[in-house]
Amino acid sequence: MSTPYPFTALVGQDDLRLALLLNAVSPAVGGVLVRGEKGTAKSTAVRALSALMPEVAVVAGCRFSCAPGAPDPACPDGPHETGPGTSRAARMVELPVGASEDRLVGALDIERALAEGVKAFEPGLLADAHRGILYVDEVNLLHDHLVDLLLDAAAMGASYVEREGVSVRHAARFLLVGTMNPEEGELRPQLLDRFGLTVEVAASREPDQRVEVVKRRLAYDDDPEGFAGKWEQEESAVRARIVAARDLLPSVRLGDAALRQIAATCAAFEVDGMRADIVMARTATALAAWAGRTDVLAEDVRQAALLALPHRRRRNPFDAPGLDEDKLDDTLEEFGGQDDEPDPDGDGDGDGGGDGPGGGGGQPPQDAPEGNGPDAGGDRAADIPAQGEPSDSGEQKAPAGGGEQAAARASEPFRTKMLSVPGLGEGAAGRRSRARTEHGRTTGARRPRGALTKLHLAATVQAAAPHQRARGRSGPGLVVRRDDLRQATREGREGNLVLFVVDASGSMAARQRMSAVKGAVLSLLLDAYQRRDKVGLVTFRGSSADVALPPTSSVDAAAVRLESLPTGGRTPLSAGLLKAHDVLRVERLRDPARRPLVVVVTDGRATGGPEPVALAGRAARLLAAEGTASVVVDCESGPVRLGLAGQLAGELGGTAVTLDELRADSIAGLVKEVRQTQGLQSNSRRVA
Repeated sequence: MSTPYPFTALVGQDDLRLALLLNAVSPAVGGVLVRGEKGTAKSTAVRALSALMPEVAVVAGCRFSCAPGAPDPACPDGPHETGPGTSRAARMVELPVGASEDRLVGALDIERALAEGVKAFEPGLLADAHRGILYVDEVNLLHDHLVDLLLDAAAMGASYVEREGVSVRHAARFLLVGTMNPEEGELRPQLLDRFGLTVEVAASREPDQRVEVVKRRLAYDDDPEGFAGKWEQEESAVRARIVAARDLLPSVRLGDAALRQIAATCAAFEVDGMRADIVMARTATALAAWAGRTDVLAEDVRQAALLALPHRRRRNPFDAPGLDEDKLDDTLEEFGGQDDEPDPDGDGDGDGGGDGPGGGGGQPPQDAPEGNGPDAGGDRAADIPAQGEPSDSGEQKAPAGGGEQAAARASEPFRTKMLSVPGLGEGAAGRRSRARTEHGRTTGARRPRGALTKLHLAATVQAAAPHQRARGRSGPGLVVRRDDLRQATREGREGNLVLFVVDASGSMAARQRMSAVKGAVLSLLLDAYQRRDKVGLVTFRGSSADVALPPTSSVDAAAVRLESLPTGGRTPLSAGLLKAHDVLRVERLRDPARRPLVVVVTDGRATGGPEPVALAGRAARLLAAEGTASVVVDCESGPVRLGLAGQLAGELGGTAVTLDELRADSIAGLVKEVRQTQGLQSNSRRVA
């Protein structure tokens, strides 16, 4: 086994270390979600924590790590007699992103259960992690149903496996730690709320600190054991402090004054539900125990709020997590109690850790810069319209040569009609288009390919019934063979790749219109977030098209690119469609099961170069020939309408909708129209 990087050798990251240590002291806090850019020691810190966890006593031979003094009466390996047991190091179990449900919760041998009535159960990762650490790297990329199972087990302290009337339950109490890079996509708000604490991490911008990080990492890589030996004294001190804090925790008193501050803080920041209050109370108690105190102080409540509330304040996926610290301080001062809050013991600083690891009690970074988006150009003046460029009913336009206007702000987003890809797919689980999935309504049965995961009981009995006499059945039991088993086929929903192709040319550059266009795309991005899609953004203007955002699960990144999108110049519609074709070609190689939906946002004009309209038509037919589902959002405005977007939709084999029709409360049957149009095009191609 490789030597882990010492926890105490980490440079900076005070909030991350403190959050992990508080969960080690009190797993009831509910785990921690670590959010941050790549290369910020997220995984290193989590793996290093496992070496600090105290040893656990377990029943010898129990696969579920039952405590010898109080074994689980429902343990599948039980019943156990109380006894001294054996001691071992606390485990750290890693859950891979591509793990199956059976790998997470365990699997039943359905064949033996039906034929012999035996609960033959193979434990999963939840059993392995009992009384230890369960670490999920890139938790935002984990399938939703696995996240639900994981967080349910963490909340209830038990895992349940139920299949066709056969049920197994075992204890599953663990420290849950998830790490994620927000650039790769967000967790759903309700799943964010299930993590007790959240920490935002970022690489230091201080040269001296960065130098120290590099020095320590190089020293560790050259001699892991020797490097770890230099930090053993500090590691032992932190390990002993965790044990002492655990012993002190039951004696910590959470007074009425602290409880009032907790309740007032959650109410002031309009946090939904009561989970935040409970997590803050447990975190403040753990902070006091970590500081060696038996009373919770206002500073504990403040630090608990900074760790437990930022991720619970997100009202939509584009809101940055964070707290207004001035408002927090005002709330704590207003509701601070004077009746039962004693002065700090000892040195009186009550800082929860002095100079020890994780004792800094730092504050999560607020409002990190967005960074890599295109230049918003907010101070640039509007350009003068160029001669010879088509105009739009008197609306102001940018010059034909590629000049830019200042980026317009998006209008308020709205709930959109659901656009879906026709047919039945087999892509990643989501909420947009119909697909064959592991979860959903049962539609039929088939012979299993590989391991049986979802038994179709009626089909299995029907397959076995004709052979009972030949198999010598003499008793009431059904004689079942492997060939009789049938896998249930299920239909649910999949996530798609929604590729936005946005016209940013001069004909779209009128600020009022571009504001409405951006609002519509932002609304579709919100819809894509909720339906678990990947998104991409292609823009075209001037003389070319650009991939503003390659396909990604980060809807936030798409919103940032959209906000600062410049406009102006000619309308190379064919270039935009061909660029979309190239993006989809590459994406099919990377993720062949994920079906695309192309959303072209344009007024349908095509200018610049020889025969721009004919070129755009050929590019559209190229996408249609590959069966790509498409929708054209018609942005044409003014009293005179040319209907060019509708013609483009016909070439694409898709449908056209106006900005008004895109709203969920207008023109019923939009999804039906999309499906019917795509279905007719598909049938026409088959006939041809």
